[in-house]
Formats: sequence, structure tokens, C-alpha cells
Amino acid sequence: MKRVIIVHCWDGNPEYCWYPWLKRELEARGFEVIVPAMPETSMPKMDLWVPVLADVVGKPDKDTILVGHSIGCATIMRYLETLGETETIGGAVFIAGFTTDLGFEEIHNFFETPLDFKEIRSHLPRLISIHSNDDPFVDLKYATILADELGAETTILEKMKHFSGPVDNEESCVILSQALDAVMNMR
Repeated sequence: MKRVIIVHCWDGNPEYCWYPWLKRELEARGFEVIVPAMPETSMPKMDLWVPVLADVVGKPDKDTILVGHSIGCATIMRYLETLGETETIGGAVFIAGFTTDLGFEEIHNFFETPLDFKEIRSHLPRLISIHSNDDPFVDLKYATILADELGAETTILEKMKHFSGPVDNEESCVILSQALDAVMNMR
């Protein structure tokens, strides 16, 4: 059975923004979907978030698709760096993904060492990256970096901001059909 694990954003939770909608839509299509509550969400720590993701994934395989939102994307990349030589997942979908701390000290711990793009790519057969042209936090240059470094297939949406909600002072993004399409295209 295909399974999807959604890694929420900084200050997020499993019931935030579009995560419940995507979970329901995928479950209706026969997927097992897990949206773990990450620890200390107001001050995300790589050394806490990556082990939680590893525990939830268990044994990675081609039927495992990881969906990350914002710092959830960094969590997925750091998790992929920990996999054994022959371990791989089926693919990933990044929503508002980035590769630096964006100037936020609170998430700098995820980027104290450079991302090992070659290692990440060796465990990631397919990546679909979704960005917004008016994201107040994540510049569109990160779409290009993810495409260049990880071979991401990129979609740029208009006026979706950070695909979040009240935490980021946005109107809540509660439906994200492009994320559903991306997961369905991983099949």
C-alpha cells in the first residue's frame, strides 16, 4: 500500500492549513496517510524532528512518499541524508521548500552544515516542488536551487503566499489541489 507522510511547517500541527484536507483526499484514494505532530514546533530542532520522521517512516521503500511544508522540507532532506546506501523512498513533494535558514536564527540548526545534495538525490527518485510567486519567506530562487541540485519538477503558483494560515498572518490555505496532483503523479 502506498503511504504518505506529511511533515508540517514551523509552528504547525497535523490539523493546520491544508494538511487535514490532503490527508482526507489521499485516504479516499486508498493511501495510508500519517501527519505526525513534530516536537517543539515553535523552535524546530533538527536533532528532534529527523528522528521523529525516521520513526514514523520505519523501513523506507518505493511505496513511501514524503510531503514537506516549509521546514518540513528541510526535515525530509536531512532524513534522506541518514539513509543507508541502498535505501530509497518513492518520491517527495515539497511545498515552499528552501535550502538555507532564510535569516531565521530559530531554524539555523537545520543548516549548520551544508545539505549533501548528492546524497539526498541518491535516495530520492522524484521530487515535485511547489512554490508561490508572492511567498513572503521563501524566495523563488529556491525553486531553481531545488531543480538544479535535486532535479525537482517545479510548479510556481500565483498569490498563494506561504501556503499557510494564521500562524504566518495569512488567510488559511485549506485546500491545495496541486499537492494532491503531485502525490497522485508519483504513482
